Amino acid sequence: MPAQQMLAEYEISADPHRLDVEVIHRFLAEDSYWARGIPRSTVQRAIENSLCFGVYHGAAQVGFARIVTDRSTFALLADVFILEAHRGKGLSKWLMRCIVEHEDLQGLRRFLLATSDAHGLYRQFGFEALGNPSRFMEIVRPDIYRSA
Repeated sequence: MPAQQMLAEYEISADPHRLDVEVIHRFLAEDSYWARGIPRSTVQRAIENSLCFGVYHGAAQVGFARIVTDRSTFALLADVFILEAHRGKGLSKWLMRCIVEHEDLQGLRRFLLATSDAHGLYRQFGFEALGNPSRFMEIVRPDIYRSA
């Protein structure tokens, strides 16, 4: 089946009212490597304070991406996923295209993300390794959700 026909079965929306917090929480808490054990209340608060994109197959949410942004100078891409049964159809590339073309994310001075395994995907959309990593500092609490 051609990619366009397969993608015709799907939709991407930035409408926050369509997001299925249960699907998002289940994936992040159980299947992600970066947020395992995250409380539902934390996911809900993160969604409420971010620009979010949902990927839908009919009425069912099958993918997600969250952008923490001031919609002016800075953005951080986080929590990107496509449920396993829907992978391999070009949905992550389509999702990334929708994100980088979104009107609220134009003209940003800095757009960051962190990934352990999807560098090839993000490079296709202009992301590169930090040009000067010595300028960046962080506080990392990798087990914060497990100790809560």
